[in-house]
Amino acid sequence: MAAPFWGKLWRAKGSPPFLWIRRGASGNGSRGPDVPGEAQHPASATEGGQKLTRMWQKEGIRNIVLNHPQKRNALSLSMLRSLREDILHDIENTDLRVIIIAGEGPVFSSGHDLKELSHKTGEKHHMEVFKTCAEIMTLLPKLPVPVIAKVNGLATAAGCQLVASCDIAVASEKSKFATPGVNVGLFCSTPAVAVGRSLPRKVALEMLFTGEPMTAQEALLHGLISRVVPEDRLEEETLRIAHKIRESSRAVVALGKATFYKQIEQDIGTAYRVTSQVMVDNLAMTDGQEGIEAFISKRKPSWSHS
Repeated sequence: MAAPFWGKLWRAKGSPPFLWIRRGASGNGSRGPDVPGEAQHPASATEGGQKLTRMWQKEGIRNIVLNHPQKRNALSLSMLRSLREDILHDIENTDLRVIIIAGEGPVFSSGHDLKELSHKTGEKHHMEVFKTCAEIMTLLPKLPVPVIAKVNGLATAAGCQLVASCDIAVASEKSKFATPGVNVGLFCSTPAVAVGRSLPRKVALEMLFTGEPMTAQEALLHGLISRVVPEDRLEEETLRIAHKIRESSRAVVALGKATFYKQIEQDIGTAYRVTSQVMVDNLAMTDGQEGIEAFISKRKPSWSHS
């Protein structure tokens, strides 16, 4: 079997070391000695001694929490690097089945830290911020496991972009979504890439031109999120979806996810040709045959994730 596509992607010649997938980790999301179960990060992932993201993993479900509520979980360059580190941590380990991204406090994420985007920081830094953000947003659909955004509060600008870039998004009823950059003279052009691919064009453009927030129910109606639940049921419903995904073969889910994003950009004829071959390839997989045999035998399948 060919090497997984994400392995090829993040070991490309010239890739910076922080983009390489870390091998040899246990895959259980173990935290450092200071906080049992908490993943450790390099110095760039802290601000004022505070870890910018928290990560733990249990029963195949990795939780990543944006952890800077004092700054409304702004996606500073350090925050983005910390988020990327948590996403890529031991990504090839078959114990990992789902990733959930959430935000600490009343704001999921307010988007980029505008203080980093002033003229004082310079064009080079500005480009590094947007380049790193784009790497994460384009990485999410390419991961071998589904990514769920768990939103409880406001998601604006690049924070809204992050929600739109996840495979599934579950939001509480109080959550709101906006791309308000136009109001401060910085049009949300990069968030528009993800938002414009999730929403109908005229809905996306109204968000972008006015900066007005969209309610969770409106976001559900237009396809920006997958589900809206009462705040007290957000954790339960997100975990229910994650556990349901976890019941399936990781290899089959990875194949299906990669194929979905490939075919969605193709014309219908090409899409059917591509997916027909993928169905044949799926049947040739160990777990493809195991699933069919289990169904015929009326037993629970025993996945090898291969």
